[in-house]
Amino acid sequence: MENTIQSLPHKGLRTSRRGRLLPLQAKTWIRLLTKLSGLSALLLIWFLITGLGLVTPAQWPSPTATLQTMAHMLSDGSLVLHALSSLKRVVFGFGVAFAAALPLGLLLGSSRFLRDAINPVIELFRPIPPLAFISLAILWLGIDEWSKISIIIYGAFFPLLLNITGGISQVDPVHVRAAQSLGARKSHIFYYVTLRAAIPNIMIGIRSGMGMAFICLVGSELIAANEGLGFLIQEGRYMFRTDQVLVGMITIGIIGFLINVLLTALEKALLRWK
Repeated sequence: MENTIQSLPHKGLRTSRRGRLLPLQAKTWIRLLTKLSGLSALLLIWFLITGLGLVTPAQWPSPTATLQTMAHMLSDGSLVLHALSSLKRVVFGFGVAFAAALPLGLLLGSSRFLRDAINPVIELFRPIPPLAFISLAILWLGIDEWSKISIIIYGAFFPLLLNITGGISQVDPVHVRAAQSLGARKSHIFYYVTLRAAIPNIMIGIRSGMGMAFICLVGSELIAANEGLGFLIQEGRYMFRTDQVLVGMITIGIIGFLINVLLTALEKALLRWK
């Protein structure tokens, strides 16, 4: 009898643990289905519009026709070639922009005097659309890679710079003084207090800068390129191949989605101490 009574709490514990696991699993499935519902609805609308004949195939091809075109371009390697060409330009241009924006942003964020001195220059150039510089880029750099990469650098630079500067300047001075009172060195304060506190803003800048880099990429490839996803879209327009245009657009969306997944994982890794 005593053994039976003692075993009762253990059964209750197992039941409660199982009860906690079930809602967690249900929540995971609900979240997954919720995320897929938007894409499913969009795909359904696409099928309905094309299936009911509301548009002609030349205006808007069906999902099946678009998928067939994508499969054909994957099999002959042309889509991979265009995607890698565009990705190379984005990564290189964004990397240069980040390498320039990071030290300048850290410097401006740490000095009110420098922010007041440089901010008018930033605000003068920031509203100018990057694509407005395409003509100058072609005149100065020709139609080779550097003209396209320079547009990407310009477009990605300002979102990075402004968010890095804002993140550094908004660090709570109480945290800095607390570290100083504990005898921390300046390098430790910068790394463990200032830089870590600014990481969320820096990640926002990286996301915004990457999005702007893709916008600039497509714009520059539409005008001066012989390969790349922007060129693929432009070629499809010239040839009245709407399916090819959609393949280029969808590929850009997929690449952007995958980059966002990587950035989210990076942000979680950098902020795991929170």
